[in-house]
Amino acid sequence: MTTKHPAWRVEISFVDAPPVRQIERASGVSAVEAAGPVVRCLVAGSFQPFLEALRGHEVITLQSMPAVGASSSARVKEGL
Repeated sequence: MTTKHPAWRVEISFVDAPPVRQIERASGVSAVEAAGPVVRCLVAGSFQPFLEALRGHEVITLQSMPAVGASSSARVKEGL
């Protein structure tokens, strides 16, 4: 039986350069896009690996909303 994990569209802004490589490597994270100090991505399942990737970097804002059409971790990994 496959467990479905909610997927979230996340936008986060940093004081300095964002840790894009760490975010890209975090489990459950996909579709990472960076524009200056702002990073947008999809997070499926637990937020813990994503939050650990931010360690040591000052965050100004963090917003998340349910990702429409990306309700399972498999779909998020495919970038849908």
